[in-house]
Amino acid sequence: MDEKLEISEPAQYKALGHPLRHRILFALGGEASTISRLARALDQRKGTIAHHLGVLQEAGLVHIAETRTVRGGTEHRYLRSARRFIFSGPESDPIAMRAVADEMAAAEDVLGFRIRNVRLTGEQARAIAATLEELVDGIDEEQADRHTVVVTVYRPASGRAVEEGQPH
Repeated sequence: MDEKLEISEPAQYKALGHPLRHRILFALGGEASTISRLARALDQRKGTIAHHLGVLQEAGLVHIAETRTVRGGTEHRYLRSARRFIFSGPESDPIAMRAVADEMAAAEDVLGFRIRNVRLTGEQARAIAATLEELVDGIDEEQADRHTVVVTVYRPASGRAVEEGQPH
């Protein structure tokens, strides 16, 4: 599995356009899994999971890590193509946030959540974003339970409208 995969192709965005595919990617985490296991974990039919895995595979977001014969049939174990997906471009932000919202809605435990509007210069905003990214990228994940960490710094559209003298 690669460390990072940049999400930039139309097929990748299309594949991420369905909430169940987000859940499949989160469920896979760093471990390979079969269609049957994913279907049980996500409370879905195997045919539904197989279809969505096919879309994710076609987009290069998952691949078959192992194939074996089981009771006369072929069983595939699927794995994410990368540990982390890096979203580039503003069109990817809503897709990523939908994935996070879906995952949070099904979360066992949300340990903290905070949204705060603050006034920052462009330089301050970039410095905070870089610091947060460095902090998250530096987390040692060995032998730990899986958690999701979301960090972002953004300038809301209403802030631009006010500063540019436009109605909002």
